[in-house]
Amino acid sequence: MGLAERRRTLGYSQEKLAQLLGVDRTTVGRWESGRIEPQPPQRRGLASALEVTLIELDALLPQPRAASQEATGQQSSDHPGAGDPDEMIRREFLRILTVSGALTALPLDEAEALTDGVRRGAPSDFARMNSHLWQVYQLARSKGSVYPIVRDQLATLNEALATDTRGNSRPLLNAAADLFQLAGEVAFDANRYTDAAASYALAASVSKDAGAFDLWACALVRHAYVDMSEQRYRQAAQLLSLAKRLAGRGDSTLATRHWVASVQAEAYAGLGDLAGCEQALDQAERVRDLTPDSTNGGWLRFDGTRLAEERGARYVQLGRLDLAEETLTEALQQTVLASGQSYRRRGAVLADLAAIGAKRRDPEQVVLYGREAIQLAQASASGYVARRLQALCSEFGPLAGDHRVAELGAEIAMLSTQ
Repeated sequence: MGLAERRRTLGYSQEKLAQLLGVDRTTVGRWESGRIEPQPPQRRGLASALEVTLIELDALLPQPRAASQEATGQQSSDHPGAGDPDEMIRREFLRILTVSGALTALPLDEAEALTDGVRRGAPSDFARMNSHLWQVYQLARSKGSVYPIVRDQLATLNEALATDTRGNSRPLLNAAADLFQLAGEVAFDANRYTDAAASYALAASVSKDAGAFDLWACALVRHAYVDMSEQRYRQAAQLLSLAKRLAGRGDSTLATRHWVASVQAEAYAGLGDLAGCEQALDQAERVRDLTPDSTNGGWLRFDGTRLAEERGARYVQLGRLDLAEETLTEALQQTVLASGQSYRRRGAVLADLAAIGAKRRDPEQVVLYGREAIQLAQASASGYVARRLQALCSEFGPLAGDHRVAELGAEIAMLSTQ
């Protein structure tokens, strides 16, 4: 039995099921044809409506087919797109991990016997290149455009690890852990949760081998975001508790422990713990007491400048709508969130303000903020903003009957096919 058959068995038309879930009818049709998959916030509602478990829902869903592949055929595996599953990069990840583990475990003379003695780059070269890639990633409107460069850097780093004959494996491991986290960020933005989780897990493993506690903690924080994107807040809280302990063993001059606290606030909000959320946010605010060089511009970028929008988003999660709207409206006035600046951050704030309108059953507010967020998602090809908008659709409820909101939902559904 497939998704359509299960729907018909329960007596639902596509229109009725769409109304129950607060989505457009065409979205249900795309789920049933396999053109798109339900986003994590929609899966629980869909499973409930169809009276199945999440595992049973997975069995009902057809294999998704990328719209681009339908139109142009399968892309060459030598040049995969940013949103396509990429087995090559996974193999590179595993190969680097295997080689790096062997090089750190073997005595130097044995490690030299396994290599050809050719140096492909000094550790400092990789550190500088990684720092540059993080800057490119941060400034890029389309995060997927960084993907080919990251893959090439991974391949080069793999060669360096395999030919490390001078005992420089620890700095190279640091560089590998750094790069794995960036690769995970690119995958996460493209909705490739499995690839992102694999990248962060490898970053954590390599960081452990290198004894790099701050890198290790940051890898766990990023892995927690994967859990939270699928509303597994308890699992995320467990990871973040470990990250907090690791950060406590790291460099006290870095902002790692404050970033951990800021992400813990999101997990606590997801669990409905207002006191825990505000306590964590207060801890995160103390980052302002550190020196300006408490971030490195790469795998650790937390400097507190996003705390206003993050606090507002947490209040939305907790249902404190007046506090949320006031905080988010003020955050939107910041220069860094002005129109034409950070598409990703501005889009997320707009999606939260639209969500407040949905909770208040105010279609004008939903459409006003939601439409600009869609434009930013389209301009940046950001899967992150698209995910936030997909979550917005689950808040529509009775508003889905308003033609303006229904049109907005249809436009949001189209973001998943781009």
